[in-house]
Amino acid sequence: MTRVLLLALIALALPACGLQPLYAGGSAGGVAGTLRSVDVAPIPGRDGWLVFTKLKERLGDPGDGGRAYRLEVDLDDDIIGLGIRGDRAVTRERRTLRARFRLVNAATGEVVIDSTAGSDAGIDVVSSEYATVAAEQSTAEDLAGAVADQIVSRIALYSTRVAPRP
Repeated sequence: MTRVLLLALIALALPACGLQPLYAGGSAGGVAGTLRSVDVAPIPGRDGWLVFTKLKERLGDPGDGGRAYRLEVDLDDDIIGLGIRGDRAVTRERRTLRARFRLVNAATGEVVIDSTAGSDAGIDVVSSEYATVAAEQSTAEDLAGAVADQIVSRIALYSTRVAPRP
């Protein structure tokens, strides 16, 4: 009986904490509408294409609505060798993908977000060069997705301040 009463009190207290879902309203909500209104500027390079594609997938199509924002992204991709053997051969690599991004109001040219996102991963270097290159490319795809997720999350958080939710 005490547990039921305690659970009821907790359930009543939750709405008072002010916690609201970020994507309230689903595809018709303010955050989703703001995300759809972002135009991603082309990002040079293979890794740029990967991040560009991941961003386009996550932001969605604006439909008939225009593009209120432009997203500019500069990437820095780095691979360093770790785990050096006695014969000076690398046995492990660390791949790092960092992005500096700016969300620009298309109407005014004002930069509303200027931030960074990044991720890294370890890669085993094996005797097969093909396997190592395949692992590096697979890691690049994973890192591009992680960086795109971080960028979209920051834009979604920004949109909660500019797009009031019901």
